[in-house]
Amino acid sequence: MTISIIGAGKLGGALAIALNKKKFSIENLIARNLETAGKIAKLISPKPKILPSGNLSEVASDVILIATQDSEIEPAAARLADQLKTKPFVFHTSGSLSSEVLRRLKSIGCSTGSIHPLVSISDARRGADRFANAYFCVEGDAEAVKTAEAIVGKLGGKSFSVAAEYKTLYHAAAVTACGHLVALIDAAIEMLTKCGLDEKNARAILTPLIKSTVTNLETQTTAEALTGTFARADVETLRRHLEILQANVAPETLEIYLRLGERSLPLAAAQGAGRENLEKMRGQILLAKKNLK
Repeated sequence: MTISIIGAGKLGGALAIALNKKKFSIENLIARNLETAGKIAKLISPKPKILPSGNLSEVASDVILIATQDSEIEPAAARLADQLKTKPFVFHTSGSLSSEVLRRLKSIGCSTGSIHPLVSISDARRGADRFANAYFCVEGDAEAVKTAEAIVGKLGGKSFSVAAEYKTLYHAAAVTACGHLVALIDAAIEMLTKCGLDEKNARAILTPLIKSTVTNLETQTTAEALTGTFARADVETLRRHLEILQANVAPETLEIYLRLGERSLPLAAAQGAGRENLEKMRGQILLAKKNLK
């Protein structure tokens, strides 16, 4: 199977390298930044052609992946529809958009869909090794989904699907679990720096704890994996937390703690924590939230 990739950034580059390792033929890398595309091309054998983003008439691969930022997907699809001489499978890699954004290509006879890997890719070279065992959300027409599942399988990944109308909600969940997790950890690091630790040490100290929690979630429900103050319905510790946070961190950091604490209460209840203490904790949280305003 031959593949061309439009967009040679972090994800597009990682997919190009990973697919090449799995014996797919990467024919073309199409990119605005030809220098970046050139660096990716050097890691692929045989070396693909590097084409500017406007030159799509030479593309005749079996599969085209559009791995640009979301706002560029529809314009790229329109250029493809105007210049393609074949009818390939075309997929985009956006998490928040459905295959509907490729309707121009669908109208000229292409089979269209989306393939979104649920994995954090911060660097193309490192990211190429992260697709194995990752989950990929795939959707589109029946033939596109079948082809997408085959590609994911070759990468060692696992496919699942959501209805097109829920694609954006799916992506919001992914952002909450990944990007917002980073923001949450940043808030925890802020707290530790108030204790006199520098940011590097704070991150190193928290990382094993975070990893152990993620490991627990591999085999436990969120309620079962909850530990600490809220799991124990420890009213007095919560009171002390609120006092020290109010005195030492930014209001928005305290608000994060309060909102997540509120979310933890039903999880603690599912574990069997005492109802009376949980209600006392809820009262403390509500009062602290009111005082933020």
